[in-house]
Amino acid sequence: MVYVSRKEHFNAAHRLFNPAWSDEKNKEVFGACANVNGHGHNFELIVTVKGQPHPDTGFVIDLKVLGDLVKEEIIDKVDHKNLNVDVDFMQGKMASCEVFIVQIWNILERALARISDARLHQVRLYETPKNYVDYYGE
Repeated sequence: MVYVSRKEHFNAAHRLFNPAWSDEKNKEVFGACANVNGHGHNFELIVTVKGQPHPDTGFVIDLKVLGDLVKEEIIDKVDHKNLNVDVDFMQGKMASCEVFIVQIWNILERALARISDARLHQVRLYETPKNYVDYYGE
């Protein structure tokens, strides 16, 4: 099995807030991340696919094709947006990185299956240089 990765960058804002809780409880649990106006990050998204190299091209997937897919399906929808307000697939969901990455996986898994024999292996989302989440579709 060969693993191929593509890294993309985007900027987005979000607010961590549970509407079932009081403002005080949200502040206690989420701190400054519960700010009514949200806060922003310079995100890095790394998408890894797996498969066998095609005998004619030597590619698991053409990285330009993978890059275009990630851009069209995810980056164009989230870049310079508020995840809580502007992103349709995050509506009604907690805008934590853990929830966000599962939604990204679900979108990319379906889209990748339409264009390639390669399969999604891992999605990694850096919220900050020190904080990131991984998801393997489990």
